[in-house]
Amino acid sequence: MYSRPVLGERATMEKCYMRLAIMGTGYVGLVSGACFSDLGHDVICADINEQKILALQQGKIPIYEPGLDEMVRRNVEQGRLSFTTNIKKAIQDSLMIFVAVGTPPREDGTADLQYVFSVAENVGKHINGYKVIIDKSTVPVGTAARVRETVQAAMTARGAHHEFDVVSNPEFLKEGAALEDFMKPDRVVIGCDNVRVRILMEELYSFFARNGRPIIVMSTESAEMTKYAANAMLATKISFINEIAAICERVGANIDDVRQGIGSDRRIGYEFISPGIGYGGSCFPKDVKALIQTAQEAGVQPRVLPAVDALNEQQKSALIEKMRTYYHDDFAGRTFALWGLAFKPETDDVREAPALAMAAYLLKAGARLRAYDPKAAEPAAILLGHDAHIEYVDHYYDAAKGCDALVLATEWSFFRNTDLARLKQEMKTPVVFDGRNVYAPALMSTFGFDYFSIGRAPVLAFSQASGAATSPG
Repeated sequence: MYSRPVLGERATMEKCYMRLAIMGTGYVGLVSGACFSDLGHDVICADINEQKILALQQGKIPIYEPGLDEMVRRNVEQGRLSFTTNIKKAIQDSLMIFVAVGTPPREDGTADLQYVFSVAENVGKHINGYKVIIDKSTVPVGTAARVRETVQAAMTARGAHHEFDVVSNPEFLKEGAALEDFMKPDRVVIGCDNVRVRILMEELYSFFARNGRPIIVMSTESAEMTKYAANAMLATKISFINEIAAICERVGANIDDVRQGIGSDRRIGYEFISPGIGYGGSCFPKDVKALIQTAQEAGVQPRVLPAVDALNEQQKSALIEKMRTYYHDDFAGRTFALWGLAFKPETDDVREAPALAMAAYLLKAGARLRAYDPKAAEPAAILLGHDAHIEYVDHYYDAAKGCDALVLATEWSFFRNTDLARLKQEMKTPVVFDGRNVYAPALMSTFGFDYFSIGRAPVLAFSQASGAATSPG
């Protein structure tokens, strides 16, 4: 057990070894627990979901994240990582308690903090000595103060008196690259209000400091805002490039060339300026909405953020609008191959996925779908419902067999090397609607496809060759 140093004893802290409890075994909690244990800490991941904990104890990982299953297995075998439903024991056996539970959006866009405060109340009920309570969940500004109040109230109700600190330590993990992001972060943000806990947090993250990763210490309010601001900025870049792509289509410019032209400017860069059919997932959509609500509650009327959100919702239907024009709003009886269901590659997360929005529209319009995704078919089927008009196949070429058109919604890397001759042979008609600009228009023209993408001129090679050209937008 790690003994808490008194203020000023930093020089005696020879080894950064701590016992950590991770409250919540969702994406953030499981990745954080696995990575901290891989750094040598003793970690216990706790959750009230008995089925999830039982599965984890049996080595079954509930999410797909490259490398996570192996990291969990390794650290469980070496005794540094364990899973439990015993919340009391996890709290009492640990110095640092990470809050990594979900903060889903309410109907008005605000973050639902009931799970965060449930953890805080449990800490207050079971605290048996000094603890550091660390908010990893994405929470609105001011949540750390409310967590402190909740812990104190629960402690007072049982007549207990123990010291504790509350820290904001937001995560900046990309799904599909979370392990690397955790182990090689651009920065570690720590929000705290005294030297004692700052020393402990800096020791916890000393591995990263030794490897040149900056540790940035600020107030809890600033740390909470940093997380929202970071996600909102990235979402803004995505909506911005999609709006530029829409303009390109109308004025005859090519978004690929424009992206090269602006991305080469070091002040802008290439990251998050790839045009497509909008962002999804568990972070950007809810965090932009939550920040809008935070601003309004503080008396600020945001203008950029609502536009970012509205543009993204509009962008999810960008391919559908092209398809409506091409097929003159007649989808009934047509069969479409849908490549990709997850909101991005290298994940099985389908929350707010543009692919699912398109699938729902096409099914309602009377179309049939054959869908392929290497990881996300099962969660997609749960959200879409087991509709008889959608079939989930095991290989992407099988999805294309006899279809009227292919809709590409997620840019899995192997799609980039598709055998276009084989694809054309499999399809009933060689028509592709590419929501991620995976293919070069010139190449699609060479192979005789009708091809529609984002921010680039359409290719009508098949229609022109067959004499059945339509008026696609």
